[in-house]
Amino acid sequence: MHIAITRRRALASLAAASLALATAACGDSGAEEKSAAGLTKIQVALDWTPNTNHTGLYVAQAKGFFAARGLEVEIVQPGDADPAALVAADKIPFAISAQESLTQARAEGAPLVSIAAVVQHNTSGFASPKDRNLTRPAQYAGKTYGGWGGPIEAPLLKTIVAADGGDAAAVKTVNVGDADFFAATKKGIDFQWIYYGWTGIEAELRGEPVNIQYVKDYDKALDFYTPILITNEKRISGDADLVKRFTAAVSEGYVYAAKNHAESADLLLKAAPDLNAELVRKSQEWLSPKYQDDAARWGEQKAEIWTGFSDWLYDQKVITTKVDGTKAYTNDFLPSA
Repeated sequence: MHIAITRRRALASLAAASLALATAACGDSGAEEKSAAGLTKIQVALDWTPNTNHTGLYVAQAKGFFAARGLEVEIVQPGDADPAALVAADKIPFAISAQESLTQARAEGAPLVSIAAVVQHNTSGFASPKDRNLTRPAQYAGKTYGGWGGPIEAPLLKTIVAADGGDAAAVKTVNVGDADFFAATKKGIDFQWIYYGWTGIEAELRGEPVNIQYVKDYDKALDFYTPILITNEKRISGDADLVKRFTAAVSEGYVYAAKNHAESADLLLKAAPDLNAELVRKSQEWLSPKYQDDAARWGEQKAEIWTGFSDWLYDQKVITTKVDGTKAYTNDFLPSA
């Protein structure tokens, strides 16, 4: 949810696809091990360090939802290899990713499939300190954007500025590398792309509130799913029972977190005690209602979201091969509403 999450995903997505293709020939991952209690041992990889995007996983682990379905799940943080690439190569069965990364990876031939939307609507946007008085994208002209060169960054910015009647060509872009929002905006940067549920909440707690323009409000194609829960086509065709049991437990975890934000924040903090407790609790309170939002059930995904965003990526030349959005996701493993 921090901007760095988007940065890492954006830069890693195409590398993930190529790594997936390069390692796919290494063979399958073999049968999962059994724990001493007879549970099937599996891993799910995060897309970044633990945060409130991931709370449902930790709830499912702590409340025994995985164990009730015969699973012993290890939640692992990403290492040198992108988790999505490991899923594509069937080295691990599940990971957290995002629609933009998965679509780019599928354009490169990676057999990734989204099995649930963790958050129903895109909560990212372009944010600036309130003293910059940027209240609409058209005002970005002549201002300086702090970016990192991710593949969807420039077209995303261009799309929302143009949608608001502004001159996207007049926006200055500076590569800020790993500088976070607070550091960058104190050193000549006017605005950055953030997730409000983490960086925006942190800004509130720091007494440095922001203005934010959510990307989904300017083009319906930009209400893409981020983050998502992913697996691969091989798992779906060859081990559908595992996918169904895992997804059911994760669903129960996020439904619980949606209804019990305070307890769920404490469970996340217990698993990741180095996190800022005040930030986690405030973030969880803000994000919990947004897990399911207006969907009939947690995790539900719509064909028009996948198709519309895939077409947008193609039109913007982020991908050069058209991707069938309807094959990039499935709702088949979600519990009934």
